[in-house]
Amino acid sequence: MLSQDFQNLLSVYLDAAFFPCLRELDFWQEGWRLEHEDPADPQTPLIFKGIVFNEMKGAFTDNERIFSQHLQNRLLPDHTYSVISGGDPLCIPDLTWEQLKQFHATHYHPSNARFFTYGNFQLEKHLKQIDEEALSKFQKIEPSTIVPAQKPWDKPREYQITCGPDSLATDSSKQTTVSVSFLLPGITNTFEAFALNLLSSLLIGGPNSPFYKALIESGLGTGFSPDVGYNGYTREAYFSVGLQGIAEKDIQTVRNIIDRTIDEVIEKGFEDDRIEALLHKTEIQMKHQSTSFGLTLTSYIASCWNHDGDPVELLKLGNQMAQFRQRLKESPVFLQEKIKQYFKNNQHKLTLSMKPDDKYYEKQTQMETEKLKQKVNSLSRKDKEWIYEKGLELRTQQSKTQDASCLPALRVSDIERTIPFTELDVTLAAGEIPVQYCAQPTNGMVYFRAFSSLNTLPEELKLYVPLFCSVLTKLGCGILNYREQAQQIELKTGGMTVSPHVLPDDSHLDTYEQGVLFSSLCLDRNLPDMMHLWSEIFNNPCFEEEEHFKVLVKMSAQELSNGIPDSGHLYASIRASRTLTPAGDLQETFNGMDQVRLMKRIAEMTDIKPVLRKLPRIKKHLLNCDNMSRCSVNATPQQMSETAKVVERFIKNLGRSKKERKPVRPHVIEKPAYKNGSSGSTYVNGSQIIRKLITDPTFKPCQMKTHFLLPFPVNYVGECVRTVPYTDPDHASLKILARLMTAKFLHTEIREKGGAYGGGAKLSRDGVFTFYSYRDPNSIETLQSFGKAVDWAKSGKFTQQDIDEAKLSVFSAVDAPVAPSDKGMDHFLYGLSDEMKQAHREQLFAVGHDKLIDVSNKYLGIGKCTHGLAVLGPENAKIAKDPSWIIR
Repeated sequence: MLSQDFQNLLSVYLDAAFFPCLRELDFWQEGWRLEHEDPADPQTPLIFKGIVFNEMKGAFTDNERIFSQHLQNRLLPDHTYSVISGGDPLCIPDLTWEQLKQFHATHYHPSNARFFTYGNFQLEKHLKQIDEEALSKFQKIEPSTIVPAQKPWDKPREYQITCGPDSLATDSSKQTTVSVSFLLPGITNTFEAFALNLLSSLLIGGPNSPFYKALIESGLGTGFSPDVGYNGYTREAYFSVGLQGIAEKDIQTVRNIIDRTIDEVIEKGFEDDRIEALLHKTEIQMKHQSTSFGLTLTSYIASCWNHDGDPVELLKLGNQMAQFRQRLKESPVFLQEKIKQYFKNNQHKLTLSMKPDDKYYEKQTQMETEKLKQKVNSLSRKDKEWIYEKGLELRTQQSKTQDASCLPALRVSDIERTIPFTELDVTLAAGEIPVQYCAQPTNGMVYFRAFSSLNTLPEELKLYVPLFCSVLTKLGCGILNYREQAQQIELKTGGMTVSPHVLPDDSHLDTYEQGVLFSSLCLDRNLPDMMHLWSEIFNNPCFEEEEHFKVLVKMSAQELSNGIPDSGHLYASIRASRTLTPAGDLQETFNGMDQVRLMKRIAEMTDIKPVLRKLPRIKKHLLNCDNMSRCSVNATPQQMSETAKVVERFIKNLGRSKKERKPVRPHVIEKPAYKNGSSGSTYVNGSQIIRKLITDPTFKPCQMKTHFLLPFPVNYVGECVRTVPYTDPDHASLKILARLMTAKFLHTEIREKGGAYGGGAKLSRDGVFTFYSYRDPNSIETLQSFGKAVDWAKSGKFTQQDIDEAKLSVFSAVDAPVAPSDKGMDHFLYGLSDEMKQAHREQLFAVGHDKLIDVSNKYLGIGKCTHGLAVLGPENAKIAKDPSWIIR
């Protein structure tokens, strides 16, 4: 980040936090309002509108969110934690503009603020700017925002709540959730908080933990209850454990198991290796450098600091680890004593259960209707006239172009014209597998990745690849059963992940690479152990643990189902792009609603053996030398020599296919990773990485419109357009156009006027241009807004300043920091050299007004390129009547 850019951003943040306009119309738009269904027609009924109102309605379609919210409200009922901080949708219409302004005046004040900066710019400059632009303009006040301590209970409490039914649940008769939660001490006691956080991980983390064994493997449910484990974001922390996806009759059984498990842990304690594995994990967290490291630290210290704890003490993790080890040495039953104190003998204990109600959404709608009726009935004729006039005034304001000249901003000329190039070395290991080495300041960590091709895998097995990937490192390998494997992974690595990938070609839309990425990280001293684990996983994976496989399948299906309310726009976009490129169908198979529904079906099977038997078949096509495409290592220069030897040994030990397997699809193109015109990259030394791409010369894109019926009060909308690949100069223009349309048209139409929580346009690396909306009260109207956005772009009603702002936004993403662990990954995965990225950068700089109009006309208009559409949400009469839509 440029120093000037940071100062500009700090100015905007200070102004927004301490001196917002908070106009009445802003409150109407962003919060809630009564407005005519059609603001221009006073004969249409008055309804509730507002962005936050719709967002919170969407938030409470998520049953996990409902449960977590009630848990906190009922465990800490005396003070601020007894209410919903984001706003209960039925209470939001009681908030007035005057109340909001008063709340801001007393709470958003320097006397009630904490300032945090992180980075290598001069601290003195930040402090001077904060003082001049904010602190010096206020008088000290006593904000009275201290949260009082929760009064401890003298006996446990129980509550039952309801939620909406989950249409994707694996068993409709098992949709109940139950948890037992305990109030813990205040979070400002840093060592106690550290110890209890570790204790929580020992109790619930992974297949060796007592609660995993007792609850998850009981077969009673599909996974842990929401908000499981230690929560340290409130003044007093709390611990929660339970199960979701159980039958209502099993509530008491789960409670008994929890009580029994607590007693057993007090009696037996924990194995030394499990404690070591957890401390090892903490050490890795201290060494691993991510691009969001500063933000992560902010989040880590914010709660404690806000309650007047010592943030510096909190950051001394090394001291806390040393103290923890010392306490264990002095008293081997140190952890058992904590469990006895905070769990066994704790009367502040809440049992919360939640069961589905088929009429839940109907009741919510009924309560909202009643609330609306009360509000409307209390209005005089004069009030209604005022609401109509105010609605017209808001529409007029929303349609005005906002003057952004008051905002401090960079100029496009401030942006670096060239990118820093990354030096890479590629060598052939065992004489045939290319390994990319990238020397980086990784702080004593080693990052290893391998990519295996799926080209020889039979089509009927493709659906099961995501499941194969998710269980591969969790079923045991070699002489290790799944518990021992989990222990070794925790003791010797920072995690081992396997994930399916569909990688686009940079120059052809109908060409792609399909494969599986294996990723892991470790402290340099543990590299031989980590690579030995990979050898065992590749050569001797275990696929015989049927009972544990069932557990993993149920958990995976539950997670996918739970993720839809937060990621509905992504599912809509994946489905909308399905028929636009050959890779689109595979993306839907791996990451779309097809995968969600497949996992639901597998989880419902009484006999899971037929699915389990597919895994060894996938293994034969994936976990061998013949299908391994390439490997990569990021480590410090000093570690490279030793690392190369260990990786070479791993590759030499890989098995081979007993028979030659040919690609299932006949059209395979071998393409060097860094081919750039006629020359290679001058920054990649040694051998070439050859990518084996699939192409389909007979592919013809076609339109598909899909409506997934889900019992939500809001929609997720996606419309995708097939455009051009990364190296085409028009790709750069379309990328700028997407940001321009989002900021200057779609934000106003979809969020401000339409009331959706989010919406916009984006261009993917694969050349698919996507319009989307998120938690949207509309669907057909939003699709019409997408069409209007294209008309707006074609008309050229945007200024050079608008274009420059869009460019700055695009470059902020293009120039986002890359962690040492991820340097060189564009080359490794996508075959993009730094020269190609530099050429694309120059194309971005060159985008102008005429070019933006040109690509709008050329690709986005109806009939120009193939479009796909998808909606996730409630029943829609207009869609139901339109035969061109597929209803799922």
